[in-house]
Amino acid sequence: MHPNTLRNKLSGVIAFPITPFKDDLSLDLPGLHVNLNKLLEHPVSGIVAAGGTGEMYSLTPAEYLRVIELTALAVEDRVPVIAGVGFGQRLGVEMAQAAEKAGADGVLVFPPYYPQADDDGMFEYYRSISQATRLGTIVYSRDWARFTPAMVERLTALPNLVGWKDGHGDLRQLQTIMHRVGERLVWIGGAGDDLIGVYYRIGIRAFSSSIATVAPALSLKLHELATADDGEGLRELLESCVIPLYELRSRRKGYEVSAMKAMMDMVGLNGGPVRPPLVNVTSPELDELRTILSHWEKYL
Repeated sequence: MHPNTLRNKLSGVIAFPITPFKDDLSLDLPGLHVNLNKLLEHPVSGIVAAGGTGEMYSLTPAEYLRVIELTALAVEDRVPVIAGVGFGQRLGVEMAQAAEKAGADGVLVFPPYYPQADDDGMFEYYRSISQATRLGTIVYSRDWARFTPAMVERLTALPNLVGWKDGHGDLRQLQTIMHRVGERLVWIGGAGDDLIGVYYRIGIRAFSSSIATVAPALSLKLHELATADDGEGLRELLESCVIPLYELRSRRKGYEVSAMKAMMDMVGLNGGPVRPPLVNVTSPELDELRTILSHWEKYL
């Protein structure tokens, strides 16, 4: 997919599927195929394979390749498949090239392993990965990777860079960056489904959704209400269905993955356990998740 084609498709709900594992922590590829087919019954605008929710950091290179290949095969060009890449410069380059060969339509570049790197080193990291592939690239600003407006503007010199995914939720900083860069990039709200209202009020019209891996219809309803600026309807939906989940997810590191996997198992999809260093949710918290799902019934 040409980078401009990818750019034009980045609106609405971008789904972040989990990578299902069996009880022995091996890949559950048939389960992944079932999950993707169920997800694609709904009009999401893109799928990120082996992203953060997909436990990219826990996959071996061979497993990573199989996940991208299977996702591209299951999607069959219905929506863009965006592959997570990262770690370090050399491995990020190899992952981007492997993802392109495996059928991905774009790459989402995670921060490098080294925290608080100098801007010149960060620029070279993103430049190397972007130039290693013909695919459109999206920078994922999260964790220690915080960017000044000037640095984001500098990165727009990369011709393949088409999008920016915010993972911090710092709306003041994001507004400043958007004001500086303008429409050169597609802006993606990526700090959580619960922030869709504030993202859309500053002009963003795309958000990454881990909820979509369990209940795509719920994610699409969030997009519909936020796009229509239906503040009351959105507030009610967030309070009944989304905020309780995010409260539970915030309790321990990695619960943003663990909770979604547990919920998938509860609705008859394929989640399975997480791989260390992530931890699975506790038995009492499973009961809490069942209560949350009871409010999602109309969207399942």
